[in-house]
Amino acid sequence: MSVDDPLLISLQALLQSERTASLGTLSNQGLPVVSRVPFSICPEQASIIIHISEMAAHTSYLLQRPDASLMVSQSEHGQDAVHDLPRVTFQMLARKLEREQPDWEQAKQAYTTRFPDMEFLSSFTDFHFFALDLIRVRHIAGFAAARTLKPELVRALLAEPVAN
Repeated sequence: MSVDDPLLISLQALLQSERTASLGTLSNQGLPVVSRVPFSICPEQASIIIHISEMAAHTSYLLQRPDASLMVSQSEHGQDAVHDLPRVTFQMLARKLEREQPDWEQAKQAYTTRFPDMEFLSSFTDFHFFALDLIRVRHIAGFAAARTLKPELVRALLAEPVAN
């Protein structure tokens, strides 16, 4: 896909420049829980990848209820106008990847390319890769620049090779 839409270019830049996101899950009582997680993009699966431990509550919540939300926001710097900060919120279904399977290997490659110092965690059996499959996307490119995007369009964007 050739990206020539300035707002899509800004979304792609946001996803490549930010390395952490806010993950929303539902607790056993149905209450929203928000955590901060590192993420990577796996072009082969056109999805966002997270690598999380069973010791974290959000992991058990995702295993029980795969509905999730993920928000990526440009980091605030000093006097930035916070209403102008680009951000995107995804509604997603989390899919646990089975160890040593081709999609797990793809996720590991994407994640460890972005976080090479964390490669050792992939050998820990309590850590799991999850692919977050898009259902709905709400993109705010800046003040008065909000829109809902078709998941297919964003999946095509995620399938683009990631700039390192």
